[in-house]
Amino acid sequence: MAKLYFRYGAMNSGKSTALLQAAFNYEERGHRVVLAKPSVDAKADSHIASRLGMVRQVDLLLGAHESPRQRLAELAASGPRISCLLFDEAQFCTPWQIDELLRITVLDETPVIAYGIRTDFQTVAFPGSQRLLEVAHTIEELKTICRCGRKAIFNGRIVGGAFVFDGGQIAIDQGDVTYEALCGSCYLTASGGRLANAAPAPGSPR
Repeated sequence: MAKLYFRYGAMNSGKSTALLQAAFNYEERGHRVVLAKPSVDAKADSHIASRLGMVRQVDLLLGAHESPRQRLAELAASGPRISCLLFDEAQFCTPWQIDELLRITVLDETPVIAYGIRTDFQTVAFPGSQRLLEVAHTIEELKTICRCGRKAIFNGRIVGGAFVFDGGQIAIDQGDVTYEALCGSCYLTASGGRLANAAPAPGSPR
């Protein structure tokens, strides 16, 4: 049975590298793979680029209202059977598109491996990632380390050399914006103990 996999990790945990390695492994054995990502991810235009310097053109660049299942079916009609769909930056998908990825695996019997970030710079789940956590058959964490050496689990947003904790969830190519993977301790130190979704302590003002 085909499965929907969600492989997530903090920034710089090697997600794109792992995707490109998976594509290489399939193709080395004569299988056809399709690489896709949402069009909202403008970092590398219509390419998937890893920090190690590997770059590859995507086969599907999906807008927010496009069906990955329909687009994949169009590609499947023009060549050999597709053995796997590899989806980069899946956190930027809509929940409906994630449901379409599930239909690709269950109804069309094509494995899908989705790579993405679980939460944003305010520790809030991306809609696409939340849906993947709910429906994926298999969930795997790709690990990386914080500046202090502990396992990184959060993503800090840096603007002008300083951490910021306010702003929109997506800020791709909007000026001097970078990100750093942080452990829980370093994140709370940088944010002054702030967590966006934390419930107020008993008796504290709301």
